Amino acid sequence: MSVNAGHAALLQEKDVPDQRRERRISDGPLATALRAGLNEAQLKTLRTMEQFQWKLGFIRRPMFGEPVPVIFDRDGKRFVTLERDGRINERPGFSVRR
Repeated sequence: MSVNAGHAALLQEKDVPDQRRERRISDGPLATALRAGLNEAQLKTLRTMEQFQWKLGFIRRPMFGEPVPVIFDRDGKRFVTLERDGRINERPGFSVRR
């Protein structure tokens, strides 16, 4: 492969739209690290939601506030948060960039 061909391959890989790549979390070390911050009630609710193909997207960490796990439906269009007691909050009071 020539230098130009290698450079073109790098550019093409970099130009793949974000919709085709998972940007948040997969089954791996990152998923394990995110789950480590959840309490037992939140983990129980998350496991139940995962049966319906919801996924833990990220942990929101507001300044001077408790961490808030954010989970997304299978399409990534709807999100909810998990309260400390494991309840689902469908109206968390903030929006998520898409």
